[in-house]
This record gives sequence, structure tokens and C-alpha cells, in this order.
Amino acid sequence: MVSEKKKESVLAGFKAFLMRGNVVDLAVAVVIGAAFTNIVNSLVKGIISPVIGAIGTKNLDVYKSCIKNPCGIGKDGQPTGVEILWGSVLNATLTFLITAAVVYFLMVLPMAKYLAKQEARRKAKEGVQETMEITELEVLKEIRDALVAQRAGNDGGAPGAPGSRDAF
Repeated sequence: MVSEKKKESVLAGFKAFLMRGNVVDLAVAVVIGAAFTNIVNSLVKGIISPVIGAIGTKNLDVYKSCIKNPCGIGKDGQPTGVEILWGSVLNATLTFLITAAVVYFLMVLPMAKYLAKQEARRKAKEGVQETMEITELEVLKEIRDALVAQRAGNDGGAPGAPGSRDAF
């Protein structure tokens, strides 16, 4: 019986974890990111690589350097030597930079501008409300001062004393 309660609490906790907003947002971000990766890879392979290929080769993965000769494929079909595949690193770096630029300029920057405008509106609204509160406070102080002056000017005695004109 205790294990059933523990099972229910674990399942309830798991359900609460899944229903939190940030978990759902993260899941959506991963799915969108996976789809977006295909777009960026196509952009690199279809546009960037051919532009680079105009001065070299279309496939960046073929750029490599041999640091231990002889580099190539042996008679047994196994690679010989030690190669650094810097073309693959260059390709991955270009893909990353393009992805980062697109995410920044199409998502982060517009959202930051939108949030800044919202914050400015909120501050402006608070400033107007604060000004109204200060103005109301000043008006109330003026009314109080006027009443005190009226009591002092109209009545020689203490305010509220018998025979005084103010009957507040």
C-alpha cells in the first residue's frame, strides 16, 4: 500500500514536471532546431559550398592535410598516414556561424526589440501613475494646509472647541 502511494506521487511529480512551461518550450525548441538544421545544411551545401568551390572545390570535406606520410588508401583498402580533415571543421564552422546569425537576426534581435518596447511602455505607464499619485498627494496637502489656515484664521480658539465655526 505504501509503494502504491509512492508510485502515485512519483507519477504525479513526473506529470507536474512535464507540464511546466519551460519543459514544453524546450521540447518545441529542440523540434524547431532539428528542422532548422536541415535548412542551414541545405544553404551551406547549395549556396556557400559552390561559392567557395568557385575558388577551390565544391566539397569542403576534401580539404585535408597530411601530417604523417604516406597519406592515402593502402592496397588493403585501409587509410595510411595521418590526416587532419580541416575541411570538415571549416564546413561545420560555417554551418554553425550561419545558424547563429540567422537565429540572432531573425529571432533574438526582434524579440529583444519587442521586449524593450514593452518595458518602455510599462515604465512610461508607471511614470504616469506615479506622477498622478504625487499630484494627488500634493493636492491633499494643499487642502489640508488650506483647512488648517482657515481654522486658524476664522477661529481664535482651538479647532473643534465649543463656539468655533468648524464642526468637522
